Amino acid sequence: MAQPLISSPEFEHHPDGLGVGHSQPRIPWHFTHSEGNAAYNWVQSAYDTDIRIDNLAESKIWHVESSNSVLVPWPAPELSSRSVAAVRIRAYNQDGTATEWSPWSTVEAALLRRDDWAAMPITSARRILTKKSGLRPIRFRKQFAAAVEDKVVKARLYVTALGVYEAYLNGMRVGDHILAPGWTSYRHRLNYQTFDVTAQILTGENVLAVEVAEGWYAGRLGWGGGKRFIYGDDLGVLAQLEITYDTGYVTFVKSDKTWQSLPSAITSSELYDGEVYDNREETVDWNTLSYDTGSCMGVKELSFPSAKLVAPDAPPVRATQKIEPIDIITSPAGKTIIDFGQNLAGVVQIRSLQASQGRQISLVHVEVLEDGEISTRPLRDAECIDTVICSSETLIFWRPRFTFHGFRYVEVNNWPGIPTKDDFSALVIHSDMQRRGWFSCSNPLVNKLHENTVWGMRGNFLSIPSDCPQRDERLGWTGDVQIFTPSANFLYKSVGMLAGWMEDVMAEQLAKADGIPGLVVPDVLPELGPIRPHAVWNDVVILTPWDLYLYSSDTELLYRQYPSMKTYIDKAIPRDTDGLWDPNFWQLGDWLDPKAPPEEPGDGRTDGVLVADAYLVRITETFSKVCDVIGLSAESTSYRLDALRLKAAFQHKYITPHGMLVNNTQTAVSLAVRFDLYPRDKLPIAAKGIARLVRDSKFRIATGFAGTPVICHALTATEHTNLAYRMLLEQHCPSWLYPVTMGATTIWERWDSILPDSKVNPGSMTSFNHYALGSVVDWLHGTVGGISSVDGWKTIVVRPIPGGDIYNAQVAFDGPYGRVNCRWSISGDDFAMELVIPPNSTATVRLPYTGSQQTVIGSGSHNFSCHYIAEEWPPKPETSVFWASTKCNCFEDI
Repeated sequence: MAQPLISSPEFEHHPDGLGVGHSQPRIPWHFTHSEGNAAYNWVQSAYDTDIRIDNLAESKIWHVESSNSVLVPWPAPELSSRSVAAVRIRAYNQDGTATEWSPWSTVEAALLRRDDWAAMPITSARRILTKKSGLRPIRFRKQFAAAVEDKVVKARLYVTALGVYEAYLNGMRVGDHILAPGWTSYRHRLNYQTFDVTAQILTGENVLAVEVAEGWYAGRLGWGGGKRFIYGDDLGVLAQLEITYDTGYVTFVKSDKTWQSLPSAITSSELYDGEVYDNREETVDWNTLSYDTGSCMGVKELSFPSAKLVAPDAPPVRATQKIEPIDIITSPAGKTIIDFGQNLAGVVQIRSLQASQGRQISLVHVEVLEDGEISTRPLRDAECIDTVICSSETLIFWRPRFTFHGFRYVEVNNWPGIPTKDDFSALVIHSDMQRRGWFSCSNPLVNKLHENTVWGMRGNFLSIPSDCPQRDERLGWTGDVQIFTPSANFLYKSVGMLAGWMEDVMAEQLAKADGIPGLVVPDVLPELGPIRPHAVWNDVVILTPWDLYLYSSDTELLYRQYPSMKTYIDKAIPRDTDGLWDPNFWQLGDWLDPKAPPEEPGDGRTDGVLVADAYLVRITETFSKVCDVIGLSAESTSYRLDALRLKAAFQHKYITPHGMLVNNTQTAVSLAVRFDLYPRDKLPIAAKGIARLVRDSKFRIATGFAGTPVICHALTATEHTNLAYRMLLEQHCPSWLYPVTMGATTIWERWDSILPDSKVNPGSMTSFNHYALGSVVDWLHGTVGGISSVDGWKTIVVRPIPGGDIYNAQVAFDGPYGRVNCRWSISGDDFAMELVIPPNSTATVRLPYTGSQQTVIGSGSHNFSCHYIAEEWPPKPETSVFWASTKCNCFEDI
């Protein structure tokens, strides 16, 4: 039997193993096939972990009889702060034959205890305000000496900021992180970073420097003017450089009152309004030994943060891609506008700029044009302008340092001469998650829809899962990510980022007496009166950890979030006498139903209380499953029985004896089907009902946030997958493909963010980069592509269901056990599928023909085929003499 290869071991959900905040980091690995040598039906029976700690001459091997290869327990003694361990793995198959050893991986513990920190946070002795009463960025520096006679063998910089920072050693950037330390609930948790700076330490004199700007810590946040200084009104840095020599001697360079500070040449930097850089005030050597420190200010020490200092598992924010302009446009008003061809979150980089002293060049960032000019109205009170004030010196590769924008188009004002495409690039900025899931098919519009969803996720997973990257908001709305988590988990390795964010959700929730989670996290909403609970949004505390578990098998995550879940379900939900939601509480419900008026996005067709009650049954069932996984069997039984009682109450309240739902909408029926709320004998009625609703709508979408993720799943569950395809492929507004036909390159907030006449939706809440309505890609992966799982990808469910005008599809997923590949095609009446299942996992396969039986297969490469009979295409809508509409031409070419 061929043996698989084992990947380099990883540690927890950490991106690289440097600066892990765990004394006993769990170890996952996955399997690969060597080319042309697949390991068929390979199952792990045991594994060896070889660990060498702190460069000891010998390692130790721990042998474990187990099939587990995902987040296995750390077998060695606990790591202490700064400890380094080398780890490799080999596994044994069911016959006891061992694989080759994996490559070695290194894990290094961060500072695990509060008393590891000798540094103190510092701020400038003088606070400098901007014209808008914000804080001007500050530069901090410390000159220090490294030993001349001894060799540096290890140097680590542990650093964070009250604000956002970039660090330097001897004039060179430390790392490539952007907007570090990222946004957390700063009163509860403050991230810090660990950098290996061994190669940057010079013999003799050195300079450690850090530049800090407002970021989320002190900058303006929230709409309607927002609020400044939510977390504090001093910009500060906490830095600790530890240098280890070959003699074993360790020196510390720590932030304290001996440091110096000076104003930045960035005179203003705000997330919403942009950055102003004055090159006339630049001193390029400020972070080097050559700088004359005579004009420097002193610093003062601040109190040590009361928040927990966290070494995050989440990947840092980075510039992950550079995009060149596709065109430079002259607008009807004579303005110069750069078109980058892609809506994105990031900044513009200027390759080279030389202009007379005092000349101001501004870059105005927008997502769309309207009547040929930039459309700034959707930005509301966010200016989104970056400004360079020239000094006559040439600027090379300039970019803003401490802000970001959501944009496709950039208006350039006062450029010297005629700008060209070669003068500019766009840097795409987001949390640097590893891509893990891919999908494509024979329909280019569907492929573009999927691509737009990926771009929407990239634009909004920037330190936190936000709603949008452009206007005066950019907040961590809990409802958006709750409905999108399954899609996010498939597309990217997002567990580390989202699990950390869930800790913020829990910290803020449990700090409040009522136990109500925030609608946004970190919670910076203005004081709008009493915070009321909302289903779908608050349900994130139960559904998102469970969705993360389904993609990671991380039981510790469920243990950790259990207090948040229990507090919410037992305490925070106002109940009626039947145990369902108190109907007197207004709900956000099916937010952004396409029939909702532009200024009343919550005024949809589906009763918000019905949505809340459906979700209540769902979260109660889910919490019962959580309790079962973490070993709380009595609680699991109790909540399972609660869920049954709530389901009966829902049926009594909303489903007639005949089987009709009293609020008969696409969203209501889809939720009831997807959440298994119908009595079994009434499901045929539900199937007929949802089919008629879809046909009556002429296959146009009639769902908002709550219904969009589930409607295609519900149609498939009621054996109307062909209608799901017809909805998917509809191009008239509102539909998934309408924005694609209008030139969208991301997912819009509204189905009609741009109206059919090319005007921007008149609503004040109109974003062109919201990922939530792209949650249909979860159905694309599982039904069109044909792969899904309900047990952490130990067992892959393979059930592609072709339909529409799509005659082939392929999907790939780098799961916890290795890559899953599925590729199918239809030629005439023949269906053929190629399938690759990774070692140590199995698959259940069902082919798309009537009477198909489930087949269980093991790892390896497999081929399947069958006779395929397609359903009628395209399906017909309901006809009525009262229709007053134009003929649909979506499928005239079919």
